This record gives sequence, C-alpha cells and structure tokens, in this order.
Amino acid sequence: MLADIIDTDLNVIFCGINPGLKSAGDGHHFSGRSNRFWKVLHQSGFTPYEMEAANDTSILDFGYGLTTAVARATSRADELLKEEFDHSLEIFKTKITGFRPKYVAFFGKAAYKAFSKKKEVLWGQHPEDFCGARVWVLPNTSGLNRGFSLDDLVTSYREFYLAIQG
Repeated sequence: MLADIIDTDLNVIFCGINPGLKSAGDGHHFSGRSNRFWKVLHQSGFTPYEMEAANDTSILDFGYGLTTAVARATSRADELLKEEFDHSLEIFKTKITGFRPKYVAFFGKAAYKAFSKKKEVLWGQHPEDFCGARVWVLPNTSGLNRGFSLDDLVTSYREFYLAIQG
C-alpha cells in the first residue's frame, strides 16, 4: 500500500489512477524508472528542481499533495475493475472534502470518468467542481503511456501550472 502525501488546503492534490507495483513496494510515489512525473513536474514549473521519488513527501513544501483513486497496486492500471473504482469513490470524496484542496488533478481520464460517471472526459480544466475542488485532467506520466511524449506532457502540465497561478 502506498500512503497518501496530503495536507489540508493545498493548491493541488495530484491523483494517480493507482500505485504501480514498484512504487507500492518502495513506498514512494512515481518511483518506477520509466515514470516521468518528477521530470514533468519540474519542467512544467511546479517545482524549482527535479525531485526524486525517495523525497516525495517534500512535495508538500510546494503546496501539492499526492494520492491515488484506487489503493490496490498493479503493474498496469487497466488491470483494475470497475467495482474497485466504485468502492473507492466514497473514500476519495471523503478525502477531498476533508483536505479541501483548491484543485484535484486526475492523471489520465479513467479515474475521473469513473468518479464523475461521465461517458466522455476531455483533457484540461472541467467546469464542475469535485467535492469543492476545481478539476483538471492531465495525461498520465506513466512510461506505459506512449501516446504522450515528454514534450507533450510538459506542455499539458505547464498549461495547468499557468492556469492556477492566477
């Protein structure tokens, strides 16, 4: 199990779909060698330097937190069952309501689609709130996500970073 790194009133809680097996085993978010999260976070402007997974708790120093939609670790997110998202929804709602972030940024469309019950989900900002937090959907930084190059990811995350500065 991978522990959340969250606190009250953060600017953003970044929400992964679920932990990868390596991250769950290491006890650190985005520790898989091919995951580009820490590199993208830095290159898009969220952090002044590229953090390492071993220091993931220091993300709180920048006003950001980390959680997952579903707690069960898998090697691939597509191994999760619809019922696991359904079961996790109330836990996730309680978490977001209690911690009151300004934004929840979902990685990939799957978790937000499951939680919002929408059939179609677009990238970027959404007009509706989720338990009082603004919603943004970002491409997943997983190395398995070959549909987005590093430059594509940085561009998407930078757009989010610039939008929340105002």
